[in-house]
Amino acid sequence: MRTIECDVVVVGLGPGGEHVAGSLAKAGLRVVGVDERLVGGECPYFGCIPTKMMVHAAQTLREGRLVDGRAGTATVSPSWKPVADRIRTEATDDWNDQVAVDRLVDAGATFARGRGRITGPGEVTVTGPDGRDTTYAATKGIVLNTGTTPAAPPIPGLADTPYWTNRDAVPATELPTSLAVLGGGAIGCELAQVFAAFGVKVTVVEAFDRLLAPEEPEASEAVQRAFDAAGITVLTGARAERVSHDAHGVRIDLGDRTVAADRLLVAAGRRNNLSDVGLEHVGLDPNARVLDPDERMRVADGVWAIGDITGKGAFTHVSMYQADVVIRDLTGVDGPWADYRAVSRVTFTAPEVGSVGLTEKAARDQGLDVRTATGDLGTRGWIAEDPGLIKLVADADRGVLVGGTAIGAMGGEVLSLIVTAVHAEIPIKVLADMHFAYPTFHRGLQPVLRALL
Repeated sequence: MRTIECDVVVVGLGPGGEHVAGSLAKAGLRVVGVDERLVGGECPYFGCIPTKMMVHAAQTLREGRLVDGRAGTATVSPSWKPVADRIRTEATDDWNDQVAVDRLVDAGATFARGRGRITGPGEVTVTGPDGRDTTYAATKGIVLNTGTTPAAPPIPGLADTPYWTNRDAVPATELPTSLAVLGGGAIGCELAQVFAAFGVKVTVVEAFDRLLAPEEPEASEAVQRAFDAAGITVLTGARAERVSHDAHGVRIDLGDRTVAADRLLVAAGRRNNLSDVGLEHVGLDPNARVLDPDERMRVADGVWAIGDITGKGAFTHVSMYQADVVIRDLTGVDGPWADYRAVSRVTFTAPEVGSVGLTEKAARDQGLDVRTATGDLGTRGWIAEDPGLIKLVADADRGVLVGGTAIGAMGGEVLSLIVTAVHAEIPIKVLADMHFAYPTFHRGLQPVLRALL
């Protein structure tokens, strides 16, 4: 077994890990980046980028169906082939990460393909595809960015049933006639609506009492209405008791009823990749389900953690934000350090759901003097086809926003002003007296802000 000295080992090269490795290498450090899967992580191959191609394709179909009565006549015939072709060629390079590997190496880092495991303080051993081990001794430290994998709930029969996760749905070249989606969170809702737009008969099974349970109830209601209009069957408060399959497809036993479909998509959350990472060798719990970093992203002496495994938000933008914090710490730059007051998130359904900070319930649970206000998202000259809603959550004692949600066309874009307000703690009075361009969606914020005064 070889031992090679370096300055930093980055284990896991999702967006944040790749950014850390490349940036530190450009800064002159000797960096080794380790990954056994695709460099770039879930986002470019199975998440953010290809799924938004899918979402855009579905939206194009919906817009095409609006031509009649507004701009002439049109016949819309959905086809999955151009979507699948674009995902394969434009988004994922046929799930080949050579471009990302070259980018990393060109930055000055060393790439090690294989499974990395901490085997001692400042020491990572990588088992390569050929089964041979190489140990890297890091003089400055180790950065963990091991990410997540799709979780499968312990439902009897599920392990013996062939099913899709997002990693199977994204590369699909043909769509089933019918699809059961287990999970009504962001991933499940996005994919359910996409496939329904292409003619798939979709049923969503959600254990909670509403879709998008972590979001404001108003967001759940808006997406439910959109699903109803699209012919998507939604079963909430439904717990799968057993899953089975035969030559005709899959069956989900819900106790009081059975859901049958050609194919099953499991979108029931994700599991942090922390098992067998060697956490015990740096004084951490080897059975930890999440790592809790300090403001510099340190989790142990000489060990930093970023991304999904920190539990601060399983989003690419959070991982990239944390990566910048680690880069500053390892290059001697004095902050700014991590701050999670204004973590934003967007669910790319139609209507789009953009959220930031605390929901009303979360704010009340923290004991804040909560005030809320809601209003219509607004229009751009009456061309918005998705009804929209804005909800703002304020700390009345301080006169600032602590959270907000924008639901509707471009909800994620409208969110940007709310994110700025929450992060910078801009007084609501200042926001309410600003100029808001007309006619825009974001103008809908002004009356909601004034209702909070």
